[in-house]
Amino acid sequence: MAFRRLIAAVMAASFVAGCATTKSGPDAPPEAVARAAYMHDGPPAITLFTMVSNRSGGGAHSSLMINGSQRVVFDPAGSVSHPQMIERGDVIYGISPRLAELYEKAHARETYHVVVQRKEVPPEVAEAALERAMNYGTVAQGLCTQAAGNVLAGLPGFESIRPTFFPNGLSKQFGALPGVTTRKRFENDSDDKSIAVNAYFEDGES
Repeated sequence: MAFRRLIAAVMAASFVAGCATTKSGPDAPPEAVARAAYMHDGPPAITLFTMVSNRSGGGAHSSLMINGSQRVVFDPAGSVSHPQMIERGDVIYGISPRLAELYEKAHARETYHVVVQRKEVPPEVAEAALERAMNYGTVAQGLCTQAAGNVLAGLPGFESIRPTFFPNGLSKQFGALPGVTTRKRFENDSDDKSIAVNAYFEDGES
């Protein structure tokens, strides 16, 4: 009974911070996904985003940005969305520098900050992570951190990662890996992420 209450609390925290109950719309068709592909010129890398409550310090959401042959965000059960975003499963495509900035900014607000942990990886590891994320499908509410951990677990260089329900726990594991850089982002924006998202698309995507 205690374990069930614990899992319920984790799922509730995830919903409040960044996990949606259902996707906001249908999957983008494959041709739209292909058109949206963005190839970033930086080195192959995997970035873990952890959304943390400014009040309690508790972790509330986990997601991954993967830079390989294209750059995407795997946002399992995520709630950052817009009709013009190209999303299939729980993968957001076309992650240009400006869209990457929007993703961070939308999550860093008066109630939560974002811990950004980045690790450069060999190209083949980035491609394996991309394939896992793109084939993962839509993630149920409250399982965002477990999904992110499942994408990472067992990849070369990530053998120590153990999937968990707890965002701060996954962040701690990721931070212990060699070569990880960590920064934190704080903002004072409204708790309503849609304000930042809508402003981005009103200004025009680039």
